[in-house]
Amino acid sequence: MGELKYKNMTKKSLLFITCICLVLLAVAQKRSKDGAKVNWKKVHVLVYTKNGKGYVHENRAAGVTAIQQLGAQHGFSVTVSEDPADFNENNLKQFNLLIFNNTNNEVFDTDEQKVALMRYVQAGGGFVGIHSATGTERNWPWFKRLIGASFLRHAKHQPFKEIIIDADHPSTSFLPRVWERDDECYFFKEYNPDIRVLIVHDLAPLDDKDKPTYYGGTSSPSVWCHEFDGGRQWYTSLGHDIATYATAEFQQHIMGGIIWVVGNNKPLDYSKARAKSPGDPLPY
Repeated sequence: MGELKYKNMTKKSLLFITCICLVLLAVAQKRSKDGAKVNWKKVHVLVYTKNGKGYVHENRAAGVTAIQQLGAQHGFSVTVSEDPADFNENNLKQFNLLIFNNTNNEVFDTDEQKVALMRYVQAGGGFVGIHSATGTERNWPWFKRLIGASFLRHAKHQPFKEIIIDADHPSTSFLPRVWERDDECYFFKEYNPDIRVLIVHDLAPLDDKDKPTYYGGTSSPSVWCHEFDGGRQWYTSLGHDIATYATAEFQQHIMGGIIWVVGNNKPLDYSKARAKSPGDPLPY
């Protein structure tokens, strides 16, 4: 009788383990499929680096080099610009993805350039923002919804911990649960309520007297993605230091964001673009 009970328990244990393995396999397969159908040789990326009047980030060249290295490794082409005149419909049509690499302040000269960005996203164009990109166009509601939030301030440069809360994403799946960084801890305002938060700052050990005003001083969003107004978006607040961009881990983090944004593999469809003014009503 005891032997029969033991055999039944063994069968149940094996069944449970098998189910767990199947679930883990399904998750792994899902992650591996991100970007798997993309023909990277046909992907063309525009890296925009303009900093308007105000603080200018010295890490922009390092960001460009990192993205160019990723392009060389994966086969996609990279064009770099800090000229807002490149934001016109005919030019943007050639790109699968726009990367705002440490852009800051006002980066457009005309409303027509802003509308060109809106129409690109509405046509299904992808968008990636890195570090200070949330400090871009702080008075433009549509852009703040696109990038997911607006920069407020940062704590002093120091070591701190990032907590991975969503590991089912190509920009986080390879990272440890607790990712130790030495960087600027960004705080934000005017969040898009629809963002999918992937990583949060661990504020508990952070040296910052004002941190209790941010989510009770426990944690706050750091990396996120979402879909907005027809296009996909991914943003990381990390990347202040020049040396960060030369590390394989941070490059893989950026590449994971690119994979997720481009991975839906949909061609641009300008029949869905409807923007006529930067002040058009927000979709939500």
